[in-house]
Amino acid sequence: MRWPRSSGILAHPTSFPGPYGIGDLGPGTTTTLDFLAAGGQKLWQTLPLGPTGYGDSPYAMLSAFAGNPLLISPDRLLEDHLLTRSELASIPDFPDRRVDYGAVVPWKMGVLRASHARFTSHARVPLRDECETFCAEQRDWLDDFALFMALKATHEQRAWVEWPERYARRDPQALAEARRGLAGEIAFQRYAQFLFFRQWRAVRAEARKRDIRIVGDLAIFVAHDSADVWAHPDLFSLDSRGQPTSVAGVPPDYFSPTGQRWGNPLYRWKRLAATNYAWWVARVRRALELEDIVRLDHFRGFHAYWKVPASSPDASQGQWVKGPGADLFAAIRAELGDAPFIAEDLGVITPGVRALQRELGFPGMRVLQFAFEGGAGNRDLPHNYTRNTVVYTGTHDNDTTRGWFESRADEERRHILEYLHCPPDCPPDEVVEALMRAAQASVATMALIPMQDVLHQGSEARMNFPSRPDGNWGWRFTTDDLRPEVSAGLKTLATLYGRA
Repeated sequence: MRWPRSSGILAHPTSFPGPYGIGDLGPGTTTTLDFLAAGGQKLWQTLPLGPTGYGDSPYAMLSAFAGNPLLISPDRLLEDHLLTRSELASIPDFPDRRVDYGAVVPWKMGVLRASHARFTSHARVPLRDECETFCAEQRDWLDDFALFMALKATHEQRAWVEWPERYARRDPQALAEARRGLAGEIAFQRYAQFLFFRQWRAVRAEARKRDIRIVGDLAIFVAHDSADVWAHPDLFSLDSRGQPTSVAGVPPDYFSPTGQRWGNPLYRWKRLAATNYAWWVARVRRALELEDIVRLDHFRGFHAYWKVPASSPDASQGQWVKGPGADLFAAIRAELGDAPFIAEDLGVITPGVRALQRELGFPGMRVLQFAFEGGAGNRDLPHNYTRNTVVYTGTHDNDTTRGWFESRADEERRHILEYLHCPPDCPPDEVVEALMRAAQASVATMALIPMQDVLHQGSEARMNFPSRPDGNWGWRFTTDDLRPEVSAGLKTLATLYGRA
């Protein structure tokens, strides 16, 4: 697949401007898309869009198919007469530069429940029909997800392995009784998904009007406490109690001296292969309904993944186990054609992983923050790129580029400044600009810059600290940050280097 030369921004919708404590799919998204279009940007990359659980991580979702109801826009609900002004009269005094999930979640879910009550009593027939059609078309995953969420609510949000055995083991009679007894909550969960996907379709249409492609993010693993594992336990490595026998992670690396113990259950790839990878094909089909390009998180796990004993407190103990390799992608191609994938090929990469990536033709990633350790042969230095590459200044797991530069040791800082042709006393803001310019000027087919770097923000704006269980995913920006001179600077670079 040929990729047009382009550039764009990495920013999750939770970071977008708005008065409701968290970014959503309403006016703040439109404002951000206008900013990107004015800056000549052709790409917008998000993090995974699914519903989050404990820790608020978009990489630990309650479903690989559902959308995050926290992203539903109250303003759009007002426009659709699914809320009244009085129901939004008492908005808490939320911070505008940080998501306070502890305050946002109960308030936002209360708003959505009020909207559901209004929908039930006042919605017009065309909207009711639209909701019913959505629920019918999505029943393959939606029925299980809605029941899963209703049962979680009934059991104080505990993990499904802590529910009574008849529910955890999916006894047919128990589930039939639950569907009857929890019909109201199940209807609400379906309604919330209808709203999310309805609003997301509108966002995608707005992006297309501005000639902006959306780059999604597909996490290789799913959370243990998810509708996917509960509904399909046979596809995951679980013991007789439903607990993982081993979990996913990565060995010690740049980010952590003890590795990262993600805790996700591992797939039973042989069982998936016996179904011609039907669950994975359905998952990719869903991703391509939402996004134009899909970043495959932890691509090296498709070649071999790090298997950590479930009893291990960290990821320092583990072993590499062979993954599905090209067979999985052949099954996807047979059903869906050539999918537009980006391979996240960071971390410990072996010749076998590189060979699989070449065979599949997926562009890989380069990160400028990784470029200045070692000599001129460092693969993350721009002069070593090939065209089939996507370059970032940093990712959601890195410090902001300004924070990163300010924390460098003197020797590495001198190397950075020399490579960028910057004077020894170059201010951090100018170093950030120089790194953005280096990304845009490179031969990489795509250049993606975190919004924090576009805004020259420091370490206080970092999105995630890998292996830290809480306090992540909260950064936000405001409309005041989206100044015309900032978009003009982006357009200058995009035009100068053939990416506009």
